[in-house]
Order: sequence, then structure tokens, then C-alpha cells
Amino acid sequence: MATDLVEINPDQPQAEALERAAAAVRRGKVVAIPTDALYTLVADPFNLGAVAGVFRAKGREPHRSLPLLVGDLMMAEELASELNNRFFVLARRFWPGPLTVIVPASARVPLKVTGNTGRLALRQARSCAANGLVALLNQPLIATSANISGRPTCRSGIDVFGTMDGRVDLVLDGGVCSGAGATTVDITEPYWRVIKQGAIEEKEIAECLRAT
Repeated sequence: MATDLVEINPDQPQAEALERAAAAVRRGKVVAIPTDALYTLVADPFNLGAVAGVFRAKGREPHRSLPLLVGDLMMAEELASELNNRFFVLARRFWPGPLTVIVPASARVPLKVTGNTGRLALRQARSCAANGLVALLNQPLIATSANISGRPTCRSGIDVFGTMDGRVDLVLDGGVCSGAGATTVDITEPYWRVIKQGAIEEKEIAECLRAT
């Protein structure tokens, strides 16, 4: 597979570039885009061929789950079997932004996406490219770091192209992403915990949840 590279303005992505990316996602392809949390691979979570394509592109173990990007709280509610008060407190405080929240997945989400765990990682990005694509497709998107598993996440479109040429269909090159990556917090257990440290510090989450 030949990988195409299209330059975009990350603050005002060109409509034709987003349409091209959306068309690729509709065909079950994997696309790399810039977000507020480094570069991300996106694909259709309801297309099992596309899900397999993401695992292939990254060389990722199939027991690991794939995070999803959502456009708003309503879309998140459709993907979760239940959402507790912690979720709404965190989402209202940190979304859109670099916080991924792990919740119980609804039956609508393919088990393969959850890594057969029944749990789902959700995030609403502060990214014009990501939100524009979710809005165009009117659905959530797989959103996992643009890298080969075990290697650093790519910070520029050129890095993604150099690393994943032949593994993804299209790279939207928005220049360099300088973010620290997203923080991931699991709220499915009685006691919440940070799974991965990123741009949002654990103490900020603790302060936010103190009243819940």
C-alpha cells in the first residue's frame, strides 16, 4: 500500500483534505492526523477490517484495547454501558483536551476494539482536524498513537510518513505537535487511578474528583 501525504493547516484544516481523510475511513483505511496529543491513527471502530488494519499498522498485540475519539458527551454516552458521576465531572472539566477516560463499553462496541476487556477509553480532542473528521463522519473514531508499538509516538507528519509508509493509507501533515500526550484515567473501579501520565497531572484529576 502506498501512503499519501497531504499538508494541512492544523488550526483551519482544508475541507478537501478532511473529505479525503473521511473517504479513506469510510473505505476501511487507516489515516494519521495531528491532534492536541501528538499524532494519532484514526479508523472506523465498527469496521472489523479497519480495526485489524490498525493493529497491523502498529504491530500491536490484539489483547490491547484501542481508544476512541468522540465529538461530544452524547456520543460518549452511546458508547458506554453506564457512566458514573466521575465521568461527567472529568469530561466537563477537561474535555475537549488531553484526557482519556476508561469506562465500561456498551454492546455496540466490537469486543476487538476493547481488547476483549469490555472496557473503553474515550477522549474528546481539542483538535480541529480530529473534531472536523468526527463531525464529517458523524461517528466515533479509533484514535491510537501514531507509532510502531513500543516506539515513541511521532510528533510530525513527516515522522509519521517515515515510520509508517506502507502501513497507513494517508497522513495529514499539520507540522509538529508539541503536546505531552494525553493522560489516561480509569474510573471503572471503586478507586480511580491514572494509567498513563500525560499533559494533565494526577493532582489536577484528584482535585477535580475530590468532591465526588
